[in-house]
Amino acid sequence: MGAKLSAYLNIFCNRRMAVMVLLGFSSGLPLPLTSGTLQAWLTVAGVDIRTIGIFSLVGIPYTIKFIWSPLMDRFVPPWLGRRRGWTLATQIALMAGITWMAFSSPQYAPLALAVLALIVAFTSASQDIVIDAYRTDILPEKERGVGSATFIMGYRIAMLVAGAIALIMSDRIGWQNTYLIMAGLLMAGIFGTFLGPEPDSAIVPPKNMTEAIWGPLKDFFSRPMALIMLLFIILYKLGDAYAGSMTTTFLLRGVGFTATDVGTINKGLGFAATIAGAMYGGAMMVKLGLFRSLMLFGLLQMVSNLSFMILAWTGKSYPVMIFAVAFENIAGGMGMAAFLAFVMALCNKRYSATQFALLSSLSALGRVFIAPTSGYVVHSLGWATFFFITTLTALPGLWMLWWLKEEIGRLGQD
Repeated sequence: MGAKLSAYLNIFCNRRMAVMVLLGFSSGLPLPLTSGTLQAWLTVAGVDIRTIGIFSLVGIPYTIKFIWSPLMDRFVPPWLGRRRGWTLATQIALMAGITWMAFSSPQYAPLALAVLALIVAFTSASQDIVIDAYRTDILPEKERGVGSATFIMGYRIAMLVAGAIALIMSDRIGWQNTYLIMAGLLMAGIFGTFLGPEPDSAIVPPKNMTEAIWGPLKDFFSRPMALIMLLFIILYKLGDAYAGSMTTTFLLRGVGFTATDVGTINKGLGFAATIAGAMYGGAMMVKLGLFRSLMLFGLLQMVSNLSFMILAWTGKSYPVMIFAVAFENIAGGMGMAAFLAFVMALCNKRYSATQFALLSSLSALGRVFIAPTSGYVVHSLGWATFFFITTLTALPGLWMLWWLKEEIGRLGQD
C-alpha cells in the first residue's frame, strides 16, 4: 500500500507536473483580461452598452485558432526548440500586449483598446495552441491524466486571479495598476517554459506547409473508426455542457438563491470542487487506464445532472444546492482530466499543435448548437424536466464510448 501511494505521489511531484501548473496558469491568465474583466473595466468607465457588446468579438481567435496552428507545427524558432520556443515568444508578446492595454483609455479611445484586446486574444490563443502541443509531446501515457489535472488547476487559479481578484484590485489600485500586475504575473509562465524539459528530439516537424496543413488530416483519417472518434469528441461532455449553460440562471431564477449565494457557493465552491475533481480523477487514471476512466467519469457527469433535478423538486435548500454544485463540479473536473488525456492520446506528435487545436475546437461544437435550445426547453417543460433531458443527452456519448472500447484500449497502451 505504501509503495503504491509513493508511486502516485512521485507522479504528482515530478518536474513535468510543476511545469504543467505554471503553463496552465500562463494559459488561463489572459482570457478574463480580454473578456469578463475587460467588460467590467468598460462598464465602470461608462462606455456605451452597444460598444461593450461589440467587444465580445475579441474572443473570436479562441474559436478559430486551428487556422494558424500548422505554422506552429511547421516552423521552429531559433531558441528553446519547436514547442518551448513558440511558448516563450507568445508569453513575451502577451506581457507586452497586456502592459499596453494598461495604458489605454476606454473612455477616449475604445477602438484602440479593442484592437489591443484582439491582439492579446490572438496571442493568447496562439499560446494555447503551443502549450497544448507541448503537453501532448512531453507527457508519457501514464502521466496524461495527472498532467491534465495539474494543468487544469493552474488554469483555474489564473482565471480566479485575472477575474475575481483583478476586479477587487481595480477598486483599490485602479485598472492601470491591475493590468500591469497581471502582465507581471506572466513571469510564472516564462519560468515554467525555461523549467520544462525538451520534448523528444526524434519528433520531426513537417517538411513544408503543405504537409503541415494536410498531414494532420491524412494521419487522423487513416485510422480505424476516425469519424466515430470525432463524433465521440463532440458528444462526450455534451450533457455536462448543456446543463451548465443554464445553471446560474436556474439557481437565481429557478429556485431563488441570491447573487451572493451563487457567487459564494456556485462559483467559489465550484472552483475548488473542479480542481479537486480534476486532481482526484487524474490520480485515479493511473490505476484505471484511459477507457475505464472515461466511462466511470462520464457516468458520474451524467448522474450529477440529476442532482439539479432534485434541487428543482426540493426548492431553495442550501444543503441540496451545496451537494449539487459540489457533485457536478467534481464530476466535471474528473471528466475533463480524462477527456484531455484522450485527446492527447489521439495526437501524432509531429502534428500535435494542429490536431489538438482541431479536436478541442470540435469538442465545443455540440455545445454551441445545443445550448441555445435550453431556454425554450425550460420555458416549455420546466427546470426539473430540463435537467432530466440534459442527463439523457449524455447517453449517446457513453454508448459511443463503449463502441470504441477496443480502439481506446489501444490508445492507452502507446
